[in-house]
Amino acid sequence: MPDWIGQGIQHYQKQFPSNYNFTITSLDSQTRKTNSTEKTKDLEGKLLLDAAKDSTILIAFDEHGKQQSSQMIAKSIENWKLEGLSVALIIGGADGLSSELKQQCNQLWGLSNLTMTHAMARLLVVEQIYRGYSLLNNHPYHRE
Repeated sequence: MPDWIGQGIQHYQKQFPSNYNFTITSLDSQTRKTNSTEKTKDLEGKLLLDAAKDSTILIAFDEHGKQQSSQMIAKSIENWKLEGLSVALIIGGADGLSSELKQQCNQLWGLSNLTMTHAMARLLVVEQIYRGYSLLNNHPYHRE
C-alpha cells in the first residue's frame, strides 16, 4: 500500500474520539501463482469470514452492490450504534469476492462505478465512515 494512502487512513482514524470502536483488520493477499482466480477468491473469502466471525453484520463492497450516499452510511452507522451491532465492512482482493462470501453477507454495497485499487477503496471507506460520524455529530466536515 502506498505511504500516502496509509497516511490518509491514519489521518481519519485520529479524528475519531477515543471511545469510537473502529479497527481495521488487513489480510495478506493470497498468491495466484498456483491457484486459479476462483480458488484464490475462495481462500480469501474463508480468511475474511474467519476474521469477521465476531461481527453481527457483514457488509461487503462489490461492484454490483447497492450504491450508498454519505447520508445513507451515516444513518446505517446510527442504527448500528443504537442496536449495539458489531459490523464488518469487507473489501475483497484484486480479483474480487467469492460468491460464497457474498452469500454470507447481510448486504452488498457499491463503493463506486469506477475501478480502483484495494488500498484506494480502503481509504475511501475510512473517509466515508468518518464523514458519517461527522454528519451524526453535526461536525462541519460534511457540506451539502
